Amino acid sequence: MDNIKVLFISQEITPYLPESKMSLIGRHLPQGIQERGKEIRTFMPRFGCINERRNQLHEVIRLSGMNMIINDTDHPLIIKVASIQAARMQVYFIDNEDYFHRKQTVCDENGNYFEDNDERTIFFARGVLETVKKLRWAPDIIHCHGWFTGLVPLFIKKAYNEEPLFANSKVVYSVYDDGFEQPFKKEFKDKIIYENITQDDLSVLKDPSFVSLSKLAIDMSDASIVGSETINSDLLSYIKNSNKPYLDFYNEDTYLDAYSEFYDKLL
Repeated sequence: MDNIKVLFISQEITPYLPESKMSLIGRHLPQGIQERGKEIRTFMPRFGCINERRNQLHEVIRLSGMNMIINDTDHPLIIKVASIQAARMQVYFIDNEDYFHRKQTVCDENGNYFEDNDERTIFFARGVLETVKKLRWAPDIIHCHGWFTGLVPLFIKKAYNEEPLFANSKVVYSVYDDGFEQPFKKEFKDKIIYENITQDDLSVLKDPSFVSLSKLAIDMSDASIVGSETINSDLLSYIKNSNKPYLDFYNEDTYLDAYSEFYDKLL
């Protein structure tokens, strides 16, 4: 298959956020896949701790300006972009003043998870997909990294299931050991309802925890990857019993070829 297109949707990418297992993969995987002859696009949230001047982020006016309604409130979608010169790759940032202008990522300075992380994940997932639509770019593989991207598979399979750009996309979800302790509020399910998404689709979210959000993502994906050396044991069993293709953990020296071959097998 010529010119395979891979869309990377990442919770963390270094150098924009501190180095972690996930942010290093977010940085090096797109470059490695591009160097293996595939076309890429990369997205992450524009968390408030990202220094726009130092990282030379600038707004993409032609992509910005849409409003998304979440929980009956309008939220403007702002798209920014920056380049990692050494990798010859661009990173698109999903931004919004209400959700992304605080100085931390998912917790406050005392380690408490933000009350609106549920809405932030909804905004981020829909914001990425609406932007890809505006780019008129049809990905063959959509690879999601981290729980903050956990609603993307659901939206692809349900809300955007009649969108021609995503008609043939295979969704891959990487599970990391990045769990959050404090479940979302029960209203999370109601806020997700959009287009063709029903309460039945969300039955696994009865208790909207890290584990149940991850299970929803695994259910709605075409394949899964174990992203960390150790992950939640319930989720590891869930992946292995899903009857879908999955990839076990690979270390940093071997994962690039393994992931690239895994993508090829899904197409």
